[in-house]
Amino acid sequence: MGFASVYLEERTLFPQKIKEPVDHETGIIVVVPAYNEPGICSLLDSLAQCTEPDCKAEVIIVINSPDDATNDILENNIKTLEKIESWKKAHKSCFFRLFAFIIEHPSVRGWGVGLARKTGMDEAVYRFNQIDNPDGVILNLDADCTVEQNYFHAICNELQKQSDRTACSIYFEHPLSGIGYQDPLFDYIALYELHLRYYFQGLAYSGFPYVFHTVGSAIAVKALPYIKAGGMNRRQAGEDFYFVQKMVPFGGYFNLNSTTVYPSPRISVRVPFGTGASVGKLSSDKSSTLLTYNMQAFKELRIFFESVELYFKSGQSDLIRLFGLIPPGLRLFLAEYEWIIKIMEVKNNTSGIASFKKRFFDWFNMFRIVKYMNFVHSDFFEKQPVDISACELLKERGIRLESKGTKELLLLYRQLEKNGKHHF
Repeated sequence: MGFASVYLEERTLFPQKIKEPVDHETGIIVVVPAYNEPGICSLLDSLAQCTEPDCKAEVIIVINSPDDATNDILENNIKTLEKIESWKKAHKSCFFRLFAFIIEHPSVRGWGVGLARKTGMDEAVYRFNQIDNPDGVILNLDADCTVEQNYFHAICNELQKQSDRTACSIYFEHPLSGIGYQDPLFDYIALYELHLRYYFQGLAYSGFPYVFHTVGSAIAVKALPYIKAGGMNRRQAGEDFYFVQKMVPFGGYFNLNSTTVYPSPRISVRVPFGTGASVGKLSSDKSSTLLTYNMQAFKELRIFFESVELYFKSGQSDLIRLFGLIPPGLRLFLAEYEWIIKIMEVKNNTSGIASFKKRFFDWFNMFRIVKYMNFVHSDFFEKQPVDISACELLKERGIRLESKGTKELLLLYRQLEKNGKHHF
């Protein structure tokens, strides 16, 4: 019995699809959902140009469609499979093994990217289970991405070979120029990516200890932690956010900045939110800016998180007084009685400040922060243009720019993040 036999028996949607034996040196499997992706060979070309890692690698493409897919989309999916097979025949010397299948799901409702990722990731677990490799890495990509040449090499060295690491968010950059898209689209993706990076740096400024991007095409996880977390969720959108939130408490989650994934800037209506949907809305509105979270919200979180040790040292009567010192937006978000009960519960189940902090941030986690942000921006703080908020945050760390253009700001935020400079 392999390490994942129970999970595979109880938690998968489908029986194993790939029948070919697994090379015992396989350490990386890339999973790619593909829905109406006739241009998928660009991704395969990018992967084939990568430096070969020390371990063997596979790529699994899950060709899928929603329940209401049109005949045109279904035909495109068949063409996608044909293109993959043709590419495979023309690249027999490629260092990774390539598998692709069209998934039929008449008994599975609510089909979307979460289920597509789960199907591919579970298939990867089947493969790793056959060779009893719980440390095998499952990589997530999207069909419209390309990657940096050291992609496999970086994953192998920084995750697959590291016993203390379980999963990671991989550094990404959307293209800001190039052929195939009109210039306004690059302006819109720059706004959206700046929003993502401002939020990332804002969380770091607040003192939140688990600062990670949740981009589905730039996430990697080892097989055993994956099954311990219950596998990928079935959400039609936001599956990446919930998956990362589930993985972080296990420990060993990190930001991998030594390679880059390049997601497409294209518009998409496949999911109700996320990159493609946000770019689509900016395009339809012909927006010159994007509203993002007010810097004051991160300042409230910073004051709140700075007091965590004080909460640990306080009794119930002290907590009543301390609640009045919590910033006003957070006081509106938190119910006083429930907050005091929660802090006392955490205190009663921890023996020291380190364990208290862990349980505290397991409670006030990424999901709760997003709920607070949405709540406090409904009628307490006003959202601001992302370039203004991004400049305010830079001022907090003593950085001033002569130019405040979106792309200049984005390039600076990329540099800070790539260099690991997100600690205030």
